[in-house]
Amino acid sequence: MLAPFQRQLEWIYEVEIPHSVDDFLITDREVLRDIQGDEAPGEPEVDEKLLVVQDGDHLDISLYISDEVMSRLADDHPESRLHDGNIADFCTAIEGVSHFVYLIWNASYERAVSLMELEMQAEIDKYVSTAFLFGQQDSGRVPPSLHSWLFEQPEYDSSLDQESLERYQDANYYAGRYCARLERRYLGRNGQAGIFSDLRRLYRLTNNAKRCRAVEGT
Repeated sequence: MLAPFQRQLEWIYEVEIPHSVDDFLITDREVLRDIQGDEAPGEPEVDEKLLVVQDGDHLDISLYISDEVMSRLADDHPESRLHDGNIADFCTAIEGVSHFVYLIWNASYERAVSLMELEMQAEIDKYVSTAFLFGQQDSGRVPPSLHSWLFEQPEYDSSLDQESLERYQDANYYAGRYCARLERRYLGRNGQAGIFSDLRRLYRLTNNAKRCRAVEGT
């Protein structure tokens, strides 16, 4: 079910991942708890989480997306129609797939990835994927409120520690600045010429360079 989202991201960024995200998906909260063991006692329930264990050059990866989210998407799939009732679940799924694709693509080039990079890229991918899907379904029109909904009204889990909270806030800030520029330069002019080269260039940058590029010219 998540494979179409993965293919869309691979197409946007011109990357190829030799694995299907569906083969790494778990949806059972009890399985998630068993995998995490005692590493995260008292952690609040989440709807999406990428689980990674590295042993030397070997990576073990699983993507958890809750059964509730997956069931709602199956009943009201965004590819049929994206709307207020399923956009939040769509973004949850895109976030997980984004983490999966970005981590594996970087690992294939033996490049380390920071948590900040993962979160920032996922925020960008939510905006781009949502904008493109709306555009396909609504004669190329992207709702003018989309950027505001994704970036100007974030809600953070109150149980986050300060370091994690600042990471999510920074990811929201830099991704928001970058996507606002995309909107002005491309989507706001009823044309997408150049948007893909812009996105693909950013995708291949690393941490600090990615943040500098995100605010460049804004």
